[in-house]
Amino acid sequence: MSDETGRWFADATPDEPERANTAIRQGSADAPADWPTRAVDAGFAADEAAYYDALHEATLAATGAAVREAERADDQQLLHAVRAMDDCERTANELAERLHEWAGSLFAGVGTGIDGARGVAERDPDGPAEERAVALAERVVGLADEAADLRAHIERTAPEVAPNLATLAGPVLAARLIALAGGLESLAKKPAGTIQVLGAEDALFAHLRGRAPSPKHGVIYVHEYVRGTREEDRGSAARALAGKLAIAARGDHYRGEFNPAIERQLEERMATIRARGEADE
Repeated sequence: MSDETGRWFADATPDEPERANTAIRQGSADAPADWPTRAVDAGFAADEAAYYDALHEATLAATGAAVREAERADDQQLLHAVRAMDDCERTANELAERLHEWAGSLFAGVGTGIDGARGVAERDPDGPAEERAVALAERVVGLADEAADLRAHIERTAPEVAPNLATLAGPVLAARLIALAGGLESLAKKPAGTIQVLGAEDALFAHLRGRAPSPKHGVIYVHEYVRGTREEDRGSAARALAGKLAIAARGDHYRGEFNPAIERQLEERMATIRARGEADE
């Protein structure tokens, strides 16, 4: 571990969790040894029980540090950003519907959706009810603006975190795939068939229970290569896209280098699929 004898507690005292943390996470030993006895002989612990108490505390500190580092990783920040964006968009739209009903009873010519909320937010309220409606409209607008800012952040960040995936899927879809998988490493370990139906878990479970046909795609449907392909060929398009997305995710996680050949190969495969559709027409 921290020295030639492999003692994690070498040159440390029980009140130095950071040094113990580093030794436990980075150290190694060539062979097992009677570490409690060595700790007592070295004066690190009064007895075996004290050694294990210190080891317990040091291990907890090392685990906590590892968790904090993992949460600060770029792919995890991207995961949080896309989930926050989705939450802001969903909440803003739900509140905009509520606002339309309320503001429509107070003002003339109230529009719908986020644009309607912006119009209400600009009004000069007269009375408590109008004040509250305008205040709600301001919050709807704030959520919508935050969602837009988060989207811009994702579009800047995703190509840095996963260049191949962001190139093939687009930054937002790439971030959403990473979020659905729980991280870039988890996505990189998934087979193409799983990536193809990410986001369609409810439909997949229904299929497994015999209540629905097998889903052809999940969130990758929003990709032009799937959505823009005729219905008869969408299954093939989804498989082709998912296959290259799997390769892209592995390249981003294990190598971290941009590989333009993946995009070129996908374009060639999609040209073949779409040409088949044109020939049938």
